[in-house]
Amino acid sequence: MELARTDFYLDGRWVTASDADSIEVQNPATEEVVARVPAGSATDVDRAVSAARAAFDGWAGTAPADRAQALHRLHTALAARSDEIARTVALELGTPLKVATRIQAGLPLTVLRGYVDLAGRPPAEHIVGNSLVVREPVGVVGAITPWNYPLHQVVAKLAPALAAGCPVVLKPSELTPLVAYLLFDAIDEAGFPPGVVNLVTGTGPQVGAAIAAHPDVDMVSFTGSTATGRQISHLAADRIARVALELGGKSANVILDDADLDTAVKVGVGNAFLNSGQTCTAWTRMLVHRARYDEAVSLAAQAAAGYRLGDPFDPATRLGPLVSGAQRDRVREHVVRGLADGGRLVAGGPDAPVPDRGFFVAPTVIADVDPDSALAQEEVFGPVLAVIPVDDDEHAVAVANNSRYGLAGAVWSADTDRALTVARRMRTGAVDINGAPFNPLAPFGGYKQSGLGRELGSYGLDEFLQTKAIQR
Repeated sequence: MELARTDFYLDGRWVTASDADSIEVQNPATEEVVARVPAGSATDVDRAVSAARAAFDGWAGTAPADRAQALHRLHTALAARSDEIARTVALELGTPLKVATRIQAGLPLTVLRGYVDLAGRPPAEHIVGNSLVVREPVGVVGAITPWNYPLHQVVAKLAPALAAGCPVVLKPSELTPLVAYLLFDAIDEAGFPPGVVNLVTGTGPQVGAAIAAHPDVDMVSFTGSTATGRQISHLAADRIARVALELGGKSANVILDDADLDTAVKVGVGNAFLNSGQTCTAWTRMLVHRARYDEAVSLAAQAAAGYRLGDPFDPATRLGPLVSGAQRDRVREHVVRGLADGGRLVAGGPDAPVPDRGFFVAPTVIADVDPDSALAQEEVFGPVLAVIPVDDDEHAVAVANNSRYGLAGAVWSADTDRALTVARRMRTGAVDINGAPFNPLAPFGGYKQSGLGRELGSYGLDEFLQTKAIQR
């Protein structure tokens, strides 16, 4: 049965959209339309921003302990919906249910729990000479989020902004908006003051642009493609508004010659294929010392063969569809071009069998990739791994840094000091050594064209605070 939503969440209540235009939401595994949500307009954004502006003084002046309590109530309400969240993400994005439960539903709760604790601690004040230096909320925040981690990316912006004392206007991706409605049901249950949190669904050119250009939005926090981030920056720059940008990536997984090769390759392939490769931090370039290269390529092909495509709700499925037909076609074009540029297909490829229905791309490994080729330079955002040989540590660092992006990366070595030396030289915002786990309290963000600013933990909270000096 198709779900139809005709409302936004504005000023503390569900209200009808300003017109009847709607956006179809597809199940990418079946290509069926499963829901419709309102196609918002600049008028709807005006209503949301006005509500947030009216709420600013009250929320900014709320005691930190009270803001923390509101976030705690949200955590409780959201945790009660975790099963529904996982199933909704599996439906609208195609993430296999097991992964959706652990990451798409689980990770946002972990992040939110951290901000419950941080919200209760007033920003530190300190003395510099005759000045008292204080931190204050930046103002009304416009949050524009992507489809690949549709709840986590929202919480990573919403939670620190609210903890800092900033009201928020959210535009989720039009491809995966349904989980945002679950979030706002939880927000409504948590009882935030009217106007503190607002939801407007719609497209980027309509709602996203209206938020970024709105004169009463003090800060825009955006996650998405580098191209769109550039447009957001221009719109915000015209009025000298602050921006935080978490953009694309082309991360290198550096496997040194003394590494545990079986583990490094298996984990590396899993990272590259997580969420069907639709992860900005995915290690999509595997750099392997020549002495171990042929073995690594063989292991990567074997690992890729174990990724079964299919229904996200089938427990045997390890790789779901891509989010849309356009995304599937774009990824296939990258594969075809990568082979035309001299890459050697060792797994998957454009002719590999996939389900008859759904936006599927077979898990693909291409070896002998030229570090300067499009496949090594462009963000594919699909289950496609490029394997590149390197001569030594110096060469590995040079190839890893041969990118306009710098979001994440990895290094594998039996010698942790050697790995750390390589990690320090990689021009990227995060590096994992020997498969170290993701840390939701550590700063997350990129170098170069991977973005501006940081998310998560206290570093994410700092993005939503201004610094003031009071002389006395």
